[in-house]
Amino acid sequence: MTAGILLVSVRPLSLVLGEFGGLHPTAHLLPQKRLQKELLALQNDPPPGMTLNEKSVQNSITQWIVDMEGAPGTLYEGEKFQLLFKFSSRYPFDSPQVMFTGENIPVHPHVYSNGHICLSILTEDWSPALSVQSVCLSIISMLSSCKEKRRPPDNSFYVRTCNKNPKKTKWWYHERKGKQAESWGPHTTKKAAPGAEHILWTQGPCS
Repeated sequence: MTAGILLVSVRPLSLVLGEFGGLHPTAHLLPQKRLQKELLALQNDPPPGMTLNEKSVQNSITQWIVDMEGAPGTLYEGEKFQLLFKFSSRYPFDSPQVMFTGENIPVHPHVYSNGHICLSILTEDWSPALSVQSVCLSIISMLSSCKEKRRPPDNSFYVRTCNKNPKKTKWWYHERKGKQAESWGPHTTKKAAPGAEHILWTQGPCS
């Protein structure tokens, strides 16, 4: 537990302030304290199959990598993935940027091949009461409930046109069955497959 605190506190204050855009010296305290608390929680009591990558937080408390292993008895059993978390200066009032990263991106109807995840807790359903552990548990549940490994029907189009930051995508989430969802992009309109659970609109090409 002590090591987790020292990992953050030994860094020069000027570096911490730099990560938050040169804010007033007191402005960074809330996100820093919150992130310290969540870091310790993830180290000491991680969700099943999740492990904090210690090297990822050695230089910055605002960017974490969480190693993940597919749950037993699911389509992803034994597979290893990595989740990238990035936190802004407005965290926890602003949701973290979360995406899969690394060489193995899970093949899932709500995970794009560039690692972007269509999950409402990452955008409109986010609340400051939620946490990194909440996000991890939601992603575990999303993968574990999958019945068929496949990419989203608009994967190719989305990956070509999206912003690198998944939070720049405007997602629409709909709970419906057997209906068609439309997907809007910067240059075209097209239909997603029946049963799709989200609609997206991308803000310009990747950069």
